[in-house]
Amino acid sequence: MPGRDAVLIAAETRPTGGAALDEVVLATAIGLGLTAVLLALVHLHRTGRSRALTRIGDRLGATTGAPAWVALPTILTTVSLLTALLGMLWDISLHIGIGRDEGPLANPAHYLILFGLFGVFSGGVLACAMPLDGEPGPAAVRFVRGWDVPVGGILLTAAGFYALLGFPLDDVWHRMFGQDVTLWGPTHLMLIGGAGLSIIGLLVLEQEGRGGLSADDGDREVSRTARFVRQASAMGGLLLGMSVFQGEYDFDVPQFRLVLEPLLIAGAAGIALVAARMFMGRGGALAATAFFLVIRSLIALVVGPVLDEILPSFPLYLGSAVLVELLAITLPPARRPLLFGAVAGLAIGTVGHATEAGWTHLVQELSWGSDILVEGTLMAIAGGVAGAVLGALLATGLAGRLPRPAVARGVLLACLVVLAAAVANGLVATVPDDVEATFAIEDVSTEPRTADITVQLEPADFPDDPAWVQITAWQGQGLVVTPLEGIGEGEYRTTEPVPLHGTWKTLLRVHDGRVLTAFPIYLPQDEAIPADEIPARDGMTRSALPEIEILQRELKDSGGGLWLLSNLVVLACTLALIAATAWGVGRYARRAAVREPAAVVPAAGRADGATTSGVR
Repeated sequence: MPGRDAVLIAAETRPTGGAALDEVVLATAIGLGLTAVLLALVHLHRTGRSRALTRIGDRLGATTGAPAWVALPTILTTVSLLTALLGMLWDISLHIGIGRDEGPLANPAHYLILFGLFGVFSGGVLACAMPLDGEPGPAAVRFVRGWDVPVGGILLTAAGFYALLGFPLDDVWHRMFGQDVTLWGPTHLMLIGGAGLSIIGLLVLEQEGRGGLSADDGDREVSRTARFVRQASAMGGLLLGMSVFQGEYDFDVPQFRLVLEPLLIAGAAGIALVAARMFMGRGGALAATAFFLVIRSLIALVVGPVLDEILPSFPLYLGSAVLVELLAITLPPARRPLLFGAVAGLAIGTVGHATEAGWTHLVQELSWGSDILVEGTLMAIAGGVAGAVLGALLATGLAGRLPRPAVARGVLLACLVVLAAAVANGLVATVPDDVEATFAIEDVSTEPRTADITVQLEPADFPDDPAWVQITAWQGQGLVVTPLEGIGEGEYRTTEPVPLHGTWKTLLRVHDGRVLTAFPIYLPQDEAIPADEIPARDGMTRSALPEIEILQRELKDSGGGLWLLSNLVVLACTLALIAATAWGVGRYARRAAVREPAAVVPAAGRADGATTSGVR
């Protein structure tokens, strides 16, 4: 069996900890080289020795009406974020299909992530460095004498640096704790969290480029259509960024309870769609959703048919967008923005949640059923309301109409507490200590080995009303997720053969309420961990285990104290970035309000009840 041996040897050579020293040196050299080029460009520009950045920015800004120091960083950051998003979804697909990497630079998707995140950081640095004359916007911060930087550039630089920092720290994390093959690893959350928050920096930068004026008054030279498309791209980008956290569910390999998916979808919809409708006016939520669907569809086509990897699904969001648009007709956002956000969030968490539930039955193997009907809806309401109120705060901040600082801070903290509590609830899972599974295995083929499997669970009344009883086989050059059909009390069988050979990792997964457990069926030998083979034998009985022990075999037992401390450090840094983002939006809102006091236009004056502040 030379093919099987070759696959096994390849698996054994993939490191379970950090990268090889030569790859660390090469990655460091690449990073230092890119940084040197960036700093050289900044030096030449600030000393007047080169006008290349200004010329490029002026050409890009000619079509948008934005100054050079806004146009160039915006285009660079947008392209970089889309590149990083493609790399991330490709990377997830590769890890699900083949397992861990032979090294960080052996994975082609990592290059897209690395260069994309560096592009985001570069966009922030250029936004800070390019303004030469006068204050760049109403909220500019004095860096050194004669050098004022836009607050949007500061936010963009901080978010890009934080995301980029997650790349080398990911290798450190692997050395300390082994490879955590999950999107929700702490350093992975740094990557996607920083990238997502960078879009808020972009939005602030765009407003600063208009000198604190409203969305209507700041672009007199630009057609209404061009302005609307640019804003839809920004808000659609925010929806893309907020939706990355659902990645494991998009591939049908979630490692956490199913109720987290409604929370994440409703939260993303609340933040982005409410902000889009309030900031852009009529059609904003629908336009942002259209941008999201186009980009995610294109990326899915590239990852799936073009690269021949596992095809990701994605949320629909159309139902929630329509709800937000309809609500804005009866409850104009400009009058009571926080109330509008709360009511919109409730609609997203109920009716919008129902539309997403129907969508999962079309695009996901692990769709939403009766098991999560109550808790999933409550989670969606919590995410929808908290997210939508945050979206309302963002829109009013961009328009220079934030509530009083004490109110804004209180609302922000309350929303973050609600989201944190909901996430914590979703992470609480239990493993039964008295459940066993007996497997009847009937081989369908032997080279390579595949089989039909019948499972008898004991006690037979477990599970009661499961979210899923399914077999997952992954990391064997593909993915198989097959829900089992019930044929008797506690008895289930496959509807298609499952692989039991090579590097495939095949397990029975059961999720019922808070119970999230798994039973190993076949796991290959892996000397790099090290771990022995767990063979699949007809008539075998296996006890319930925590899923993480099977799905993340590579994790090291490094002691709870160090692991907890490391997680707390990452959490503290993330909260610091969120606080910095809130500071930046608040600073811009206060300074813009002072420079251009917003006058409310009577409802009769505009069809959508807009104000000159841009909150509509």
